[in-house]
Amino acid sequence: MNISLPEYSKQQLALRNGVDREEIWIAFEGKIYDVAKSRLWKNGQHYEHWAGQDLTEELKDAPHNAHVFDKFKIVGVLK
Repeated sequence: MNISLPEYSKQQLALRNGVDREEIWIAFEGKIYDVAKSRLWKNGQHYEHWAGQDLTEELKDAPHNAHVFDKFKIVGVLK
């Protein structure tokens, strides 16, 4: 059974920044993750990164790899 995920634009993603709305979402490689349960994303900020954005390019400078997203729920895809 293949369940399709809802699509969100960059503008819709930008609203899920922990400030404009309670949701704290980030995008990585076309998938949108809900990071609200992470204490590291409190108030929509994680070090110099802000929620509501596509962080694909920024990951290459991070001290961790893409597996960090495995623990977060995928809530949609970036259109």
